[in-house]
Amino acid sequence: MHALNLPALPCVWAEQLADWAVDALIDEADLSPKPALVDRRGNGAHQDLHLGLMHASALSLWPTFAAMAEAAAQAGSVSLPLREALGRLGREGEVAMLHTTAGVNTHRGAIWALGLLVAAAALVPRASSAAVLAEHAARLAQLADRYAPQQPSHGSEVARRYAVGGAREQAQLGFPAVIQQGLPQLRRSRAAGHGEQNARLDALLAIMATLGDTCVLHRAGPVGLATMQQGAQAVLDAGGSASLAGRRRLHTLDTQLLALNASPGGAADLLAACLFIDRLEQGECPRSQG
Repeated sequence: MHALNLPALPCVWAEQLADWAVDALIDEADLSPKPALVDRRGNGAHQDLHLGLMHASALSLWPTFAAMAEAAAQAGSVSLPLREALGRLGREGEVAMLHTTAGVNTHRGAIWALGLLVAAAALVPRASSAAVLAEHAARLAQLADRYAPQQPSHGSEVARRYAVGGAREQAQLGFPAVIQQGLPQLRRSRAAGHGEQNARLDALLAIMATLGDTCVLHRAGPVGLATMQQGAQAVLDAGGSASLAGRRRLHTLDTQLLALNASPGGAADLLAACLFIDRLEQGECPRSQG
């Protein structure tokens, strides 16, 4: 039988969610020109990262996201056993990621954010809104994992030092930077006809304009954070990345953040979360529903 005449495979939902999570990570990495981040132009403010490594890291996480979705589907509801299963799977995924990247932290924050969202997507009806999805992810994030390592991370130390929420609080609050900033800006820029890549850049900038990004704070302190937030808002105020004035301000922001060695990695993780939710809302499945 000719391959084109073969019957379509059923769309296994956990696998589809993992596909979309990995796609979101790759789309975020490829998006250009991102200020001081790895993209198609180069490695931004990172000496140990490059685009190929980001792709390999994203692909290595597919089994982790699929396992998280399956665990949530089997659990059927938000619960402490599910939260602890997700924590275990996330730590195992991090080991696989670090093995792939020879020890470079490429997507630790994204495992946390996308892992919660993948699990939430497996718990809620498929037509659920972004707000419902984020609310389920928040309920999972609010549960304490008894088996989580106790040593503080750079992100948690920075969050404590500068009194900002960090990745954990973003999740526990239902990803407000995504739901209130990133997704609305993505839709506004699309509706204005700015093109998909510009719309995604604008979504990233909307997240950067308000986020207390612990990656920037770790590298460049409050000066770096203010530069990121004010510069991102300036791009949007100038008409966004689709306008000539906006592109000029985006280039200026890129130059300023590179000079500070300040990479907005937290915002990048949340853009990936934004792109995952957007893909989920579109509900496109390349395989037939079983």
